[in-house]
Amino acid sequence: MHVLVMGAGVVGITSAWYLRKAGYDVTVVDRQSKAGLETSFANGGQISVSHAEPWANPSAPLKVLKWLSQPEAPLLFKPRLDPAQWRWAISFLSQCTASKAAYNIRQMVNLGTYSRSCLQALRDETGIQYDQLSKGILHFYTSHSEFEAALEPSRLMRELGCDRQVVDANQAVELEPALAPFKHRIAGATYTSEDESGDARKFTQALAAQAEAAGVEFRYSTDILGFDHTRDRILGVHTLKDGLHETLRADSYVLSLGSFSAILARQLGLPLNIYPAKGYSITVPVKNEDAAYEVSLTDDEYKLVYSRLGDRLRIAGTAELNGYSRDLNPARCRAIVRRCAELMPDAGYWDDASYWTGLRPATPSNVPYIGRSHYGNLFLNTGHGTLGWTHSCGSGSALAEIVQGRRPEVDFAFTGLA
Repeated sequence: MHVLVMGAGVVGITSAWYLRKAGYDVTVVDRQSKAGLETSFANGGQISVSHAEPWANPSAPLKVLKWLSQPEAPLLFKPRLDPAQWRWAISFLSQCTASKAAYNIRQMVNLGTYSRSCLQALRDETGIQYDQLSKGILHFYTSHSEFEAALEPSRLMRELGCDRQVVDANQAVELEPALAPFKHRIAGATYTSEDESGDARKFTQALAAQAEAAGVEFRYSTDILGFDHTRDRILGVHTLKDGLHETLRADSYVLSLGSFSAILARQLGLPLNIYPAKGYSITVPVKNEDAAYEVSLTDDEYKLVYSRLGDRLRIAGTAELNGYSRDLNPARCRAIVRRCAELMPDAGYWDDASYWTGLRPATPSNVPYIGRSHYGNLFLNTGHGTLGWTHSCGSGSALAEIVQGRRPEVDFAFTGLA
């Protein structure tokens, strides 16, 4: 059996890895020159089961309304004459009930816990290195109202097996001394000791190398144009490389193209409700080891995450719903640097920040599409939003089980499974 995986980001590469382990011949196709060069390139670096509260929650509509006029807002919606954007936005609002938010938290915690275990097992098996740290994730709050709003989701996560413990400012500083300069501003915090961090691009490219050594074929610098298909089966994928058109054929196909999955799926009549949420990150050299954090951090009020990647600091966050442009917005870049320099002035060389932006494939619920489509041999592994790195190994492992005709062990709402 031959499986063709469309996409060489972290989700596509983990899919290819687990499919190869299951005994399939696997080909990966991607428009970039190597793996991990799009949304996996410079993300926040967190393996964050604890980051399972969906954007769509009861408090979101008022926040989004308030943020419409703020160019530096954590979540910025820029209305466009784009039916896909408005369909996404209307569906997002429909997800903002307490019951739907609780359901979506359950989906993300279950998948996240399973995926973190898969990552740890893969790391033990392969010895892969990617600046990983297993020091947990500390969510800190400088707003009392934001801290109070986090208590109920944290309780629900603990019930689901994600041990997200509530701590005070003194305990937060004991866990991460880099927070000491602004301890007086910390309204409260939560800590999840089992969460991790690491460089998603290093992981993706290292795993791609191991997959290639195990027999996976890679076709880089290859554009995917469309499909040859019948009413219920995919017969081939039309591609373009160096001006030459080719139709690649396999027994089964996996769609894992991030935000671009929705565009390609429309050719098949598959209405995937995925819209790009442009995120930003900065990477800076460590300035002062004593002032730089090692525990991965989440600044919930500003929707920023902080990870230590060896001698680098990575800070990422915000979301801009404004189409497929990856142009940098200088105001949003400056806002991230300003917040970091304000909280931890001596941690990094903030004036030397490298900027990056990528398109996170967001669904309105924050729950990805994983499983079989209504085409019998087309499988979905896409729409992971901000949690692609967190959910990648579990998604790839579960997808390989589904391709084999088995139900994965994780309790999750997979597509195409009754």
